[in-house]
Amino acid sequence: MFGKKRKKQCSDPVVQQLITMVGESEVLYLKEELIAYECDGYTMSKGMPRAVVFVNNTEQVSEVVKLLNKEKVPFIARGAGTGLSGGATPFGGEVIISLVRMKKMLHLDLENRKAVIEPGYVNLKLTQSISDKGYYYAPDPSSQYACTVGGNVAENAGGAHCLKYGVTTNHILGLEIVLPTGEIVEIGDDGIPDHPGYDLLGLLTGSEGTLGIVTKITVKVLKNPEDKKTVLAYYDDINDASQSVSDIISTGIIPAALEMMDSIAIEGVESAAYPVGHPSDIAAFLLIEVDGISAGIDDQINEILTVCKNNNVRKVKVAKDEAERGLWWANRKTGFGAMGTISPDYLVQDGVIPRTRLPEVLGEIAEISIKYKLRIANIFHAGDGNLHPLILFDASIPGQSERASKAGSECLKVCADVGGSITGEHGVGIEKSAEMRFIFSEEEVAAQTNIRAVFNPENLLNPGKLFPQPGRCVEVKKEPEKVEV
Repeated sequence: MFGKKRKKQCSDPVVQQLITMVGESEVLYLKEELIAYECDGYTMSKGMPRAVVFVNNTEQVSEVVKLLNKEKVPFIARGAGTGLSGGATPFGGEVIISLVRMKKMLHLDLENRKAVIEPGYVNLKLTQSISDKGYYYAPDPSSQYACTVGGNVAENAGGAHCLKYGVTTNHILGLEIVLPTGEIVEIGDDGIPDHPGYDLLGLLTGSEGTLGIVTKITVKVLKNPEDKKTVLAYYDDINDASQSVSDIISTGIIPAALEMMDSIAIEGVESAAYPVGHPSDIAAFLLIEVDGISAGIDDQINEILTVCKNNNVRKVKVAKDEAERGLWWANRKTGFGAMGTISPDYLVQDGVIPRTRLPEVLGEIAEISIKYKLRIANIFHAGDGNLHPLILFDASIPGQSERASKAGSECLKVCADVGGSITGEHGVGIEKSAEMRFIFSEEEVAAQTNIRAVFNPENLLNPGKLFPQPGRCVEVKKEPEKVEV
């Protein structure tokens, strides 16, 4: 029905004003049109928006925001909807401002290794658009084929290669944002590499759309590495794989990526679109990639192979060509979605721990799996201690959704208790807002909400996200023990 003449006209005066502002074809307001926007990639919480408005440029965003601010209507910015924590999910009654039409590259400056793009620009498309010129964009979340860079900024997204290259905040040079009042401001990218004063770019990146709506992004692009090689190592004991992770980092090598999957995760990816032929009886595998100048790459690979062999690896091999390397990565990148081949539903968690505590934490996650009688698959950015426990359940069975949610919260508590964090790259959103108390005291939460109030004083922009809400209690923060990372 979108884009066609609707039989039912809208009686909502705010929606009518939006239609006057941007055109009827750019506003959704019927229930059957809105249902696709009741959640993002986190499906445990849903709410029906009041309307969805598609904007085409910064000025339209500003005008829409001014109207909604004047009418005191809450609103949410949304990209591709691939987020995994409910950051773009309405509670009910918010207007969603969709940025997917703002998908142009505005400027490319390879001499200074930067590009200016709109927020709806798809992550992988950025690399594809400059790869023939010898450049790429480093942050590579698993959903990079669909997720937008604007959404990546909101969540401070990472990806498999963030071990060496960092997460989104390490690649943002400047932002144009629309404040909740409708005012347009520009931050950063003034040519000064170390600007004095507060790091507003750092504050805005990862603020989950609660401080402003990003309408233009200046990103850093990198020169393609001269060479890269990828290793796949199979283990009969997940503790041996975990020890290999620590030992590789201890050699002084910083791989571009150091990924791990356990047996349940392997079962999923081997049932999905890009099976590799991983042995069905292994406990875990490591996927390790090094890149850089050609001189020295072979030495790093040989050292990694030695570490794997010293830790009882069953089999370890180097990709023989780009096709094999590509297949290994396609297999890994389907990790989350592949859980749908072995379970009707799954809940993705996103905790961070010190690398040295990996065997201990995995043992506790296994106990949580037994306690709640739910299988938990584990996929890790193991090199930087970013865990993704995937809790498998069937929402059609009464009580399983609730058990999955409780199991997920306990997994995050384990991460917090060893000195880690409740999120590494997926954000807090709705899903983990109560769990913020695992790592922050009430005073620390209040300090952060005070910052939000400076930008978003009436809490109209993406309300109810990121910070704990009344009505759900979890164990509060305790001082973590000191750990050696």
